[in-house]
Amino acid sequence: MNSLFDPISLRGLELSHRGWVSAMCQYSAEPLEAPGEPNDWHLMHLGQFAAGGAALIITEATAVVPEGRISPRDTGIYTDEQLKAWRRITDFVHRHGAVDSKIGIQLSHAGRKASTWWPFSGQRGSVPFAEGGWQTVGPSDQAFSGYAEPRALTEEEIHGVIEAFALAARRSVQAGFDTIELHAAHGYLLHQFLSPLVNTRTDRWGGDESDRFRLVLEVVDAVRAEIPQEMPLLLRVSATDWVTEPQPGLQVDALARLAVLAKQRGVDLIDVSSGGAVAGTSIPVGPGYQTEFAQQIGRAAELPVAAVGMITDGVQADHIIRSGQADAVFIARAALRNPHWWQQASHELGAELPWVPQYERAGTRGRF
Repeated sequence: MNSLFDPISLRGLELSHRGWVSAMCQYSAEPLEAPGEPNDWHLMHLGQFAAGGAALIITEATAVVPEGRISPRDTGIYTDEQLKAWRRITDFVHRHGAVDSKIGIQLSHAGRKASTWWPFSGQRGSVPFAEGGWQTVGPSDQAFSGYAEPRALTEEEIHGVIEAFALAARRSVQAGFDTIELHAAHGYLLHQFLSPLVNTRTDRWGGDESDRFRLVLEVVDAVRAEIPQEMPLLLRVSATDWVTEPQPGLQVDALARLAVLAKQRGVDLIDVSSGGAVAGTSIPVGPGYQTEFAQQIGRAAELPVAAVGMITDGVQADHIIRSGQADAVFIARAALRNPHWWQQASHELGAELPWVPQYERAGTRGRF
């Protein structure tokens, strides 16, 4: 029986415990001065979790091409300048982690959900071309509700997307990341190709399940070929579209079958979330509401899985792992509220993580 503060190995990556930081978009890159480049905000945001005791930190969704950004303020890793900016952050995390923290990058392409206003812009929907927006792309020209109409990718352009993920993976290795997570969830491009609600193509990239799986699996192949053998590859999926009628969307059994194939191609862990393909879905949100999906996928694929979604305290996270629902947990909002979440959880569970030397006086008090 494993617990939250037991170590875990993924290929050659040794992680000191199983409480990790989920990807959280910050919408804080400067769109004109340094488009796509992480900056001091990202250094602070990600660095605080290393100082707070996180074993693994995943960056925000980081675009593999300019048009793959969710908003003009998103980060990317499609230029050498962006690579250098990320290197500053990975170096910081490696130098200042309380528990030998590791950092991974989440590679993404937003597809038809790209070129949107960031949440604190005061506006909604797609950014007009005149204000810095761009033409979006997707499996078809069907728009996400409230967003501009995308252009359907040609087969040649689909191959270009695969190559872009591969090049981004190469840059990620050069930038000092310890692992890569491919974002195939939340209605972004790879998920768009997976979902029958969005992918209405009739060529080899759409239609039946095997063809809808094709893009994700070819991206896995391309990325795996670019990264060291000892580097683990993670895949984030939406286990369900939360739609059953009039046309059913993705369901957990389909994602379990995808996980089996992904494992065969070199994926080492599935990060299980849900939703995002289409607007207007009803999601029964509650504490640990996605852990059952993680357990189903992990058992079917015999592959490590991580649970995410309304995991708020150490006791809950420890129970998820001890009960076999997942092998690790990702937290997000709880980490924003308390960047020393891991220190507090370890104290409550009797594990007592070390503190960074600058903060040791806080740890010697023995209470929170």
